Amino acid sequence: MRSALAVTLLVALTGCVTARPVAGPVAPVEVKIIAINDFHGALEPPRASISATTTDGATVPVPAGGAAHLATAVARLREGHPNTITVAAGDLTGASPFASSQFLDEPTVLAMNRIGLELNAVGNHEFDRGPEELTRLQNGGCARHTARPPCRLDRDFPGARFRYLAANVRTASGGKLFPATHVRRFGEGGRAVSVGFIGLTLKETPTLVVPSVVAGLRFDDEAATVNALVPKLRAEGADAVVVLIHQGMTTKVGYNDKSCQGVSGDLLPILARLDPGVDLVVSGHTHSAYVCDYAAIDPARPFLLTSAGRNGMLVSDITLAIDPATRRVVSRRADNVIVQGSGYTGAAGIVPVNPAFPVFPADPQVSSLVSRYVAAAAPVARRVVGRLSSALLREWNSSGESPLGSLVADAQLKATGARIAFMNSGGLRADLVPSADGSVTYGQLYAVQPFGNVLQVKGMTGAQIRSVLEQQFASGSNTAEKPNMLQVSRGFAFSYDLTRPAGQRIVSVTLDARPLEEARVYRVAVSNFLATGGDNFTAFEAGTDLGGNTEDLDALEAWFAGGAPVTPPPAGRITRLDSPPG
Repeated sequence: MRSALAVTLLVALTGCVTARPVAGPVAPVEVKIIAINDFHGALEPPRASISATTTDGATVPVPAGGAAHLATAVARLREGHPNTITVAAGDLTGASPFASSQFLDEPTVLAMNRIGLELNAVGNHEFDRGPEELTRLQNGGCARHTARPPCRLDRDFPGARFRYLAANVRTASGGKLFPATHVRRFGEGGRAVSVGFIGLTLKETPTLVVPSVVAGLRFDDEAATVNALVPKLRAEGADAVVVLIHQGMTTKVGYNDKSCQGVSGDLLPILARLDPGVDLVVSGHTHSAYVCDYAAIDPARPFLLTSAGRNGMLVSDITLAIDPATRRVVSRRADNVIVQGSGYTGAAGIVPVNPAFPVFPADPQVSSLVSRYVAAAAPVARRVVGRLSSALLREWNSSGESPLGSLVADAQLKATGARIAFMNSGGLRADLVPSADGSVTYGQLYAVQPFGNVLQVKGMTGAQIRSVLEQQFASGSNTAEKPNMLQVSRGFAFSYDLTRPAGQRIVSVTLDARPLEEARVYRVAVSNFLATGGDNFTAFEAGTDLGGNTEDLDALEAWFAGGAPVTPPPAGRITRLDSPPG
């Protein structure tokens, strides 16, 4: 009787239990990463365009850039996406236009704070004023580390609300200048995922800044640094690993072409060694724009590779889909979006807003910030320094010679009284385009040469000068495939042949139409950057210092001070004897 009752109760109780539903697959969590690189303090629209293709196949210029328009673009990309982070791959500051550089790039940091940037991998140009000044930009305050005083407009500079990352930069004591990594959690509960970020600058930074400003710092191998940190981030719970690196490559396709065709550059050897556990590489430095599924190059490393060009003209809209069950990325996609704001008039005429592409109106807060700094800089920036008959462009001809480079070299020759002057092409940061009446302003000259380098005169033999010229093609990252052409002053000329062996590519060198004498000592004008081996031109260090204290910008301004319109110098100082590739 007792047994029957127990059975009856058991059946009754069993019937009251609600069966649990069988758990189904959990949908991936989408994390949106909005990325920029090489902003270079371009607060105002840079009067430049992106070459884009419309739906009907036409190629058109689309005006792009400007911090206020970038702010709107980033905000629009965030809409409807709660799991979003905004990052940068270096050179937010440094080599900046007048309105930012005159105020030690404080307005750029403030603009990025308002845009909502969260992380930035330190670039080489962020070291231009030294690590102490870069640390001030991070932490805030008005401690003075440069010739120009800080906090001239904002008396209580708060510093960056975003975090600088520099995993491969070590101090003299072996410590870190900035953190190596950052882990960000997205979502809640069982659908929460974590993404680990590693930030690096390029190992060659000491060759790209005046060496004295980074003395005591060590720049470690990029791939080795990443590979040591990936397991650490995974152990800390990172479900995806993102590398922000200030190094890059170029392609032979458009800004948003996904085919990875024609890739080349110094980033590639680094990528070939990366831990396959990396999911995304956000890159920079080359000012090229690309979206590349690296699996097309190396199936063992299926990460996504992006770069948003330069000056905030593009923004990379990246999505990682992460499975919260397996804790792995299941898909990756990205697009480079043109930050179209307003039209402009450039060397080629009027470039209007193109309705075939999205337009991002100026963000009022960022626009107000920019206007305040531009107005403060205007009395100096808008001062007319001279006249120019036509635009001076940085673009090389087939031999590697540019009209702007030749003119700057001429200005430095005159300012120093030297016999020969060399100008590094990378030191020319903007084209020089006169206004309709031919006038040129101080702000325009500053945009061309924003570094404040000092000209030095060195005594160099003809043999030493020839060694310098050979280093255009075979020194450090300068190669025959990617030469780093020096721009030269009037009266000096050289020819070269890239089919000849390394060290023998210079065929002829002349001064005033006479062959350079190997043993004779010549007075050579260069910037302090080149004089100390910058851009891998270490042969300059062999020369004898003969003094000099003229700033490069002063030399350029003096060249325009004569009253008559300046005319672009004719080509013919550099001659390539072999046929360049088609």
